[in-house]
Amino acid sequence: MMVTQSKSNTIGLLTFIGMTCALVASVRNIPDLAATGWNMFLFMGIATFAFALPITLISGEFAGMKPEAGGPELWVTDSLNERCGFITSWLLWVQMFPGMVMVGSALAPLLAIAIGDNSLSESNIFTLACILIVYWAISILNIFFDMAKIGGKVGAWFGVYIPVIILLILGIAATFKTGVQVNNYLGEFSASKLFPDSFSTTGTLQYLAAICFIFSGIEMSSVYITRLNNPIKTYIKGIFIALIFMLLFNLINAFFVANSVSFGKIELNNIAQAPVIWIHVLGLPSWLANVFAACVFIGVVVQLSAWASGPSKTIQASARRGLYPPSLGFWRENKYGVSRSIILTQAVIISIFALVYLLIPAVNSAFLLLVTSTSVIYCVVYVLMAIGILRMRYTAADAARPFRIGGSKNKSNFWIWFVVVVLLLTIAISVILTLVTFSAVDALIVIIITAVMVLIPLYVHHIRKPIWKTQVEAQLTALNQQHLLPTPKPGATLSKTQA
Repeated sequence: MMVTQSKSNTIGLLTFIGMTCALVASVRNIPDLAATGWNMFLFMGIATFAFALPITLISGEFAGMKPEAGGPELWVTDSLNERCGFITSWLLWVQMFPGMVMVGSALAPLLAIAIGDNSLSESNIFTLACILIVYWAISILNIFFDMAKIGGKVGAWFGVYIPVIILLILGIAATFKTGVQVNNYLGEFSASKLFPDSFSTTGTLQYLAAICFIFSGIEMSSVYITRLNNPIKTYIKGIFIALIFMLLFNLINAFFVANSVSFGKIELNNIAQAPVIWIHVLGLPSWLANVFAACVFIGVVVQLSAWASGPSKTIQASARRGLYPPSLGFWRENKYGVSRSIILTQAVIISIFALVYLLIPAVNSAFLLLVTSTSVIYCVVYVLMAIGILRMRYTAADAARPFRIGGSKNKSNFWIWFVVVVLLLTIAISVILTLVTFSAVDALIVIIITAVMVLIPLYVHHIRKPIWKTQVEAQLTALNQQHLLPTPKPGATLSKTQA
């Protein structure tokens, strides 16, 4: 049955566009895009229309049918089975392990510039130290404070909005002054430069999966579909506008960065590299670079803090359904709704992933390996979603769909097949082309990481026992009863029952 939304609860087109952009707007991936030179236009076109658009269309149909809280985990569970849903919830959690290390590695160059010692940005030891110190600090803070509430808005301003404004102003001004720099990543234009010409480890194809990953998480905007006026038209229009905005947002910033950094010198984890160059070109005080780096550093730290507890919610929910051994304590939560066991577990695992900066001394290579690993893990979730939505067209053909790929009047399944095939081909091609440009060792590491992360939930689901759910429910009931007991007065003696 459709739920009628009140006018006060209805989301307009502009608000929906803003919410969608907010989910994926980030300056972190701009150096990856800039490193591809003129190929950036082709790669962003593929990422936008062959990757992000199919994901949002699939998510829109799912969310319209199942507006309850749950997202991809609920969608995959209901369309395929509980095991696939469990794998989905697990992967949405574990993708943050290499992902958080990747984001955390951006802290090293920012801190180095903020304190005025740019040479530290290329040190893998300094990068590792920054990741470990900062992530353990924010993990401990998340146990004792509501960091998601404290840091949400602050992180967005310092980590996204302010850097974007500064990047645009400085980039436009510096480009007008210098023109196109022939020795930098952009170089002089020729039609042949729009297409990659090498499958080597120095070619641009190694960035394709990372560029697609710019749009990861965009599926979550679909949860608002039941609150839109005329869901089909508003959702389609809003998604297209949001994707075009993100396309331009990334291309414009990457264009300026590619035109300012000398070829072969780009630092993938250093968003402050280009602003430092622009400040010098424009003859502005050098301390502006220190201030910029310090602001973004604060923003990234706060964002990391807010993200530390977010994905773990799915694991906590799964644990309360008896899908994890109760002895792990994943079902417990503190007064802020955070599971200490999960927070500490992920901190340990993220620390292990951070050791890649010792195993692979080149910071750029380590960074690209991490972002590719994160991309491939997340793509497994999208593959499950694509298979699930296709299956539901046949197993739940008559179910109400506020948004239907192909339109509500078109009962053919041609367009759903088209969208699913495009997405699956894009994922397969981008991952394969990315891995073949890696060294054999790096490609093997990405494959092993992905395989292990998929096999672990399969094993846990296989060995699960019905008693796990019973034990968790009993312990939750006991905790609730304890909270209902009256607090004894000072000096009073507890009865045997209360004791």
